[in-house]
Amino acid sequence: MNYALINNGAITGFVQTDVAFTHLGKQYSARFLRTSTKDEKVAAGVFEVVDGARADERFYWVTGPSYRVVEASGTVESTFSSTAKLLEDREEVDEQGNPMYVKVLGEVNGEPAMVDSEERLVTKGLKSQWISQVKTIAGSLLAGTDWMVIRKAERDVAIPADVQTYRAAVVTECDRLEAAIAACESVEALIGVVGAQAWPKA
Repeated sequence: MNYALINNGAITGFVQTDVAFTHLGKQYSARFLRTSTKDEKVAAGVFEVVDGARADERFYWVTGPSYRVVEASGTVESTFSSTAKLLEDREEVDEQGNPMYVKVLGEVNGEPAMVDSEERLVTKGLKSQWISQVKTIAGSLLAGTDWMVIRKAERDVAIPADVQTYRAAVVTECDRLEAAIAACESVEALIGVVGAQAWPKA
């Protein structure tokens, strides 16, 4: 647990449980924060830090924390700011609005140099990233029985019915998730889809 050291309503530092510290000219043992009452801590100018909600960094850029001293409750509230990450793919442009392209090794005046290719520079949005992740998960789940598919193709050895059912369920869930992700119109909707994955168990 974290605590803030307070002097005249301002935070002067932070300390964790089981760590000795000095505050306002007085030394405190490593046991102080664990054995003292809240009133004793507050009297010493030591306020508990109450962490605010923090957005999921898979979907948001998170900054902070910022702190607010709450004298009435003898606490310090920490808060975080969040900005939703890019949902759709974005073709990048320079400061003048000109298209940007993927750099490749080429030549300039007969010397090796990085030059523009014909491929546009694209920043992948969350939807593309999660669709790729879903495909990866599906591929991983199918990998364990891929040899049976190859055996069937090469030697016409039947694939067990339960394996066929499982593989079909994996493909169905993958297709469902891809379609649901592609249809998302907000980061919040995407979070709901990602949180409701229902991959079959082998």
